[in-house]
Amino acid sequence: MSSTGQDAPGEAAAQEKARERAQIQAEANEYRQAYRRDKAKSQTVGNMVFAMAICLVVVAFLIIVTWRPKHEEVKAVEYTAQLQDARKAAPWVRGPEPMPSGWTANSVEFRAPQQEPITWHLGTVTDKKMYVGLEQSNMATGKFLADKLGRTVDDGTATVAGATWQRKVLLDRKNENALVLVTSGITTIVTGNAGYPALATFATALH
Repeated sequence: MSSTGQDAPGEAAAQEKARERAQIQAEANEYRQAYRRDKAKSQTVGNMVFAMAICLVVVAFLIIVTWRPKHEEVKAVEYTAQLQDARKAAPWVRGPEPMPSGWTANSVEFRAPQQEPITWHLGTVTDKKMYVGLEQSNMATGKFLADKLGRTVDDGTATVAGATWQRKVLLDRKNENALVLVTSGITTIVTGNAGYPALATFATALH
């Protein structure tokens, strides 16, 4: 009797088991590969987050170390002696007497060349940390105004200490205005970004 018929079921079962083992092995391999991919991805994202956190800490540290509050200190200058000297050469030179309360002079210059024009400058910082400057010259032409103010448009008039000043808006400087007075060939300009009331306060103090 041939054993072929009896061996066939056993062979088929063996083949089935082999297929199952192969499938299980394949699934295990796929699982391991997927795990490795997920782990690598997780490590990459974690590394990126960690590196970013380190960078942020370093940046924050540098900001804390290098940042300093911006306190712009006004460097005060003594102007009264130069004002008196300027008046000896040009009696029309004017200055604040006294300086408005809380205001500080921060620049002064008198130029009396052998040839005219003579110019006088006094810069101040108000009690509200705004700028007001005085410009004077014995040049009554528009050139002095253009040199000191640039382009302007008229903005009415203001009566200060009995005199009528021309109000002007400065087109080349943001939020700056000027009061202009021309008398007896002398041009007086009070200008700055402190607003017309502050300019008038300064003009009133001029003597």
